[in-house]
Amino acid sequence: MEVSDIVLIPVIIGLTEILKMNGLPKKLIPIFSLLLGIGGGIFYLFPHDWKSGILGGLIMGLSASGLYSSGKTIVRKPPCDEEDEK
Repeated sequence: MEVSDIVLIPVIIGLTEILKMNGLPKKLIPIFSLLLGIGGGIFYLFPHDWKSGILGGLIMGLSASGLYSSGKTIVRKPPCDEEDEK
């Protein structure tokens, strides 16, 4: 992966924003970002080495979706109830 290949990250962000404007639920945005990253990694970055393509795509997809914010969007803890603890 070269420095010029990082240009795919804003492309992934733009595509996910278009999907979001067309009604894609917020919970699915990180998943589509990962899928777009893996697709870009396999078909653009490493077309002859699919293992490296998947790894590079995961890195790009996680970077585009925001690694920490996507974890919060997909999995949310239920609010704790103080009365249940007593």
